[in-house]
Amino acid sequence: MSMSKVLVPVANGNEDIETITIIDVLRRGGVEVTVASVHDAKQVTMAHGCKLEADVLLAEVADEMYNAIVLPGGMPGAEHLRDSELLTNMLEKHDIEDALLAAVCASPSVVFGTHGYVVDKQATCYPGFEDGLTGAEYISDLPVVMDENILTGKEPAVAMVFALTVLGNLKGYETAQKVADDLLC
Repeated sequence: MSMSKVLVPVANGNEDIETITIIDVLRRGGVEVTVASVHDAKQVTMAHGCKLEADVLLAEVADEMYNAIVLPGGMPGAEHLRDSELLTNMLEKHDIEDALLAAVCASPSVVFGTHGYVVDKQATCYPGFEDGLTGAEYISDLPVVMDENILTGKEPAVAMVFALTVLGNLKGYETAQKVADDLLC
């Protein structure tokens, strides 16, 4: 299988566990992950104080195409992702190409809901944010929900399952299972 390329946009206030878990699990699975700050600086401060240095600024990769764009949640990080015009344009371009668009926690509601990616789809998000899933059928009892090219995850506690599901969609079940086994999941 060819090398999968994934964009993980990050912002000040993204959820620490979700962000690191997504990046780590995908890289363990052999995915080429580009971590891109939506701000004017590569260093971002996560919701609970962890500092992360992105590989690039989003502006540097805005014309690239990826197999998936994966959004961590957390507040106000999800709002910064939602408000990034560059990211909004990239999501639109990737959706047209049926690339995998994945978001966890607050981001399914705050980003995907705001920009219309969950209309007529099943989706989940952090409890209390479901009103933002505009036009979607809210699924409250599953950790991750996949509908066509849209994958949504519920909360920080499911970050590992969410990241492994992204990996499985990109590299196949066996690769995801091997990474899960190595992590003793």
